[in-house]
Amino acid sequence: MAEVLFYHLTESTLEDALPGLLERSLQRGWKAVVQTGTEERRDALDAHLWSFRDDSFLAHGSDREPHAADQPVVLTTGEGNPNAAEIRFLVDGAAPPDVGPYQRAVFLFDGHDAAQLEGAREHWKTMKNGGHTVTYWQQTPDRRWERKA
Repeated sequence: MAEVLFYHLTESTLEDALPGLLERSLQRGWKAVVQTGTEERRDALDAHLWSFRDDSFLAHGSDREPHAADQPVVLTTGEGNPNAAEIRFLVDGAAPPDVGPYQRAVFLFDGHDAAQLEGAREHWKTMKNGGHTVTYWQQTPDRRWERKA
């Protein structure tokens, strides 16, 4: 069973929060896969991860590139795990595959988007009923994460 975390974005955007979470995952020695809801979002995140900070970038690739299996982070719209990642991030309401093979699955959802909130509630129920360890984290006003459930 996977550990499943729900991150409720209330103070920052996905573009602000995702790079740090990916960096921490890589520091653990994990490969990551990020599943987006659309190709446009995948491509926007692809560009963002190369330039989100002036002094560095986050090495990654996407599932549309030939060597995705060699990347520490892969952006995808599909349910596959092209780089044998230990952690899967699901953003923008992406429908999760079976998360059982992963050590951790992370749902990031925009607290200002009613559709994403409703989707997160449904995914919570599904993950909980599937026997996964599920936790809920919400941003504080200073953009830190506080465990709520």
